[in-house]
Amino acid sequence: MTLIDEVKKYARIRGMNLKEVATKSGLSENAIYGWKNHKPAMATVMLVANTLGTTYEELTGEKQENEPTKIDLKAASEDPDTIMSWNGRPIPPEEMEMIRRILDGGK
Repeated sequence: MTLIDEVKKYARIRGMNLKEVATKSGLSENAIYGWKNHKPAMATVMLVANTLGTTYEELTGEKQENEPTKIDLKAASEDPDTIMSWNGRPIPPEEMEMIRRILDGGK
């Protein structure tokens, strides 16, 4: 079965059509139909899977690799294009300095 076939199957089980699944997933109405011509991003498939109450693996047949993301906090905090945040709010520079001092052993 193709990805669209799997989405249709789960949508039917949940009493939805593809347009409803797409809009409830935060996509445009016809986004899923476009998957006939291109492969969607993993994040997009995961949104649809969540809407359908299933998993990425069940929709695609692929095993999802969950490797942890590694971030060097020192390098990230020194990069002007990186905004460090906590709970969705940017960390002010003075608080980043306190965090840096704590991580450096209080120096």
